[in-house]
Amino acid sequence: MTPVHDLPVISHWIDGRICDSTSGRTAPVFDPALGVETKRVSLADGAEIAAAIASAKAAFPTWRDLSLTKRQAILFSFRELLNQRKGELAEIITSEHGKELSDALGEISRGQEVVEFASGLAHHLKGEFSEQVSTDIDVYSTKQPLGVVAVISPFNFPAMVPMWFFPIAIAAGNTVVLKPSEKDPSAALWLAALWKEAGLPDGVFTVLNGDKDAVDGLLTSPDVAAVSFVGSTPIAQYVYETGTRHGKRVQALGGAKNHMLVLPDADLELTADSAVNAGFGSAGERCMAISVVVAVEPVADSLVEKITARIATLRVGDGRRGCDMGPLVTEAHRDKVASYIEIAERDGATIVVDGRTVQPDGDANGFWLGPTLIDRLPLTSRAYTEEIFGPVLAIVRVASYDEGVRLINEGAFGNGTAIFTNDGGAARRFQNEVLVGMIGINVPIPVPVATFSFGGWKASLFGDTKAHGAEGVRFYTQQKAITSRWPDPSHGGLNLGFPQN
Repeated sequence: MTPVHDLPVISHWIDGRICDSTSGRTAPVFDPALGVETKRVSLADGAEIAAAIASAKAAFPTWRDLSLTKRQAILFSFRELLNQRKGELAEIITSEHGKELSDALGEISRGQEVVEFASGLAHHLKGEFSEQVSTDIDVYSTKQPLGVVAVISPFNFPAMVPMWFFPIAIAAGNTVVLKPSEKDPSAALWLAALWKEAGLPDGVFTVLNGDKDAVDGLLTSPDVAAVSFVGSTPIAQYVYETGTRHGKRVQALGGAKNHMLVLPDADLELTADSAVNAGFGSAGERCMAISVVVAVEPVADSLVEKITARIATLRVGDGRRGCDMGPLVTEAHRDKVASYIEIAERDGATIVVDGRTVQPDGDANGFWLGPTLIDRLPLTSRAYTEEIFGPVLAIVRVASYDEGVRLINEGAFGNGTAIFTNDGGAARRFQNEVLVGMIGINVPIPVPVATFSFGGWKASLFGDTKAHGAEGVRFYTQQKAITSRWPDPSHGGLNLGFPQN
């Protein structure tokens, strides 16, 4: 084992270069498939937090005043470099997060969609003119960048989630400070170096590594105008409350407990494929994962049988070996997810497939937990009410469509849901009745494309769902994203890669 003091240290990116930390504080970064610490990441102190924000603030006036044509040219260059070298980034993601390589490539591709959207943002930044709004009075409106904006991103998508935000913010003329997860921070530095190569001026994109101190520094700084966050609901609420208390615009995306309602007329082959893909892709570490299959009887027994058969074909192991599912991100997270299986069992559920006994295709020290299927999970169990964020799929049996919708609506979260049915009327009724932000019809929960905001309702989102980084772009209505597909007898087999709409 390499001594800690000999491990490479991941630091910050400030003023267009690597800026070695002097805080003296670091945290471990693991290779989850090997179960060993491979790097250390610097944790910023107050001086480094201030330096990162000051660099972004100093770069703002010049970047704001740069012509849209020149901004767009840099974005196009960044897009081309990313497309050429995304394999490098995928390998970095797999080495620190653990997801298999095709899943990492899918993550990057979804982030690239936002880069491509931002490359044409000039059209969306146009102002408006209204003539004669009152006698001899005309009105002009303009959209202006906010200034320094911050992105606080989670471990599960170290490339895609930051790319939901920073391409649009940069295209609109803002400067960005990105605080990545300390669990897998290297992707952020790789992206920063790519921006430099694309011609982005120093200070426009900054990477600040750290923990709660860095988060609080961004939330309380008077020089940070807006914050976007993705993570758990308790932290999302903290970010929203703290940021808004300090006068910032904040969008904070929280956790989820996503249900999939299966009606008796559903194509159960398609349904079982979708449940496995949505429950176990990326080891279940995504806020769009299906956690609960709500089966309207009498289909539950057949569905359990089909899902169990598919789980038996999955290969769990090192994401660099072409496996179907990789490890969890850390040992602590693996143990926390596994504890919910114990909770469900203690509460009287049936453990149909127990991922704690998996035999992985990888190092025995890796942070392994195989796909787990739980049947007859009581609604009072913490394994039902709490977000698990791992490869644990539960079956809940109900007697009717109405009972299933009631369960979904009574949940604390409102991120997304899905319905599987051949009844178009039931599908239409479902999308009007469920209190969630994103709905799939015969598909697992869809992630909207770049032109539509991502985010749920209730405890899954705090703040404005549209953050284009420009003044005047505000929406005050709840929005739903709905994607549908009707069963096709020719549908293929399993695909645990990143879901496409």
